[in-house]
Amino acid sequence: MLRKLRERIHNGEKGFTLIELLVVILIIGILAAIALPAFLGQRSKGQDADAKSAARNLVSAMESVYATDQDYTNASSNTDVTDSGVYAASATNGKATIAAASTTGYTIIGHSASGNKFTITKAGAAVTRTCTTTNKGACPTSGTW
Repeated sequence: MLRKLRERIHNGEKGFTLIELLVVILIIGILAAIALPAFLGQRSKGQDADAKSAARNLVSAMESVYATDQDYTNASSNTDVTDSGVYAASATNGKATIAAASTTGYTIIGHSASGNKFTITKAGAAVTRTCTTTNKGACPTSGTW
């Protein structure tokens, strides 16, 4: 192989053979096939983290409302919630919605662009966190986060 390369250099032949070009293209294709799924997985995890963050921040706004009113039912119209920057009246990617609110609890849903929904439910003193699509993105197999 090295002898052929030396001969090509001394004979004035320049360029690559078709086989050499095909091998390089094959290597690039294999590397792309490995990297693309890893990139897409990280992308959905980032989108899910955005939805989780929105849900947690909306919980802070809800607790601010409760500290003032001792009630969660009118939180969706309170400025602490509407001006929080994470609240949306309807499902919007990267935002959170209030699915239910009572005097002692609430259900908040964070909407991810990956299709996952992250729910925080407070009933009295008990708080649960669940997600819809288990084992996808940032939603673990257990379904709780």
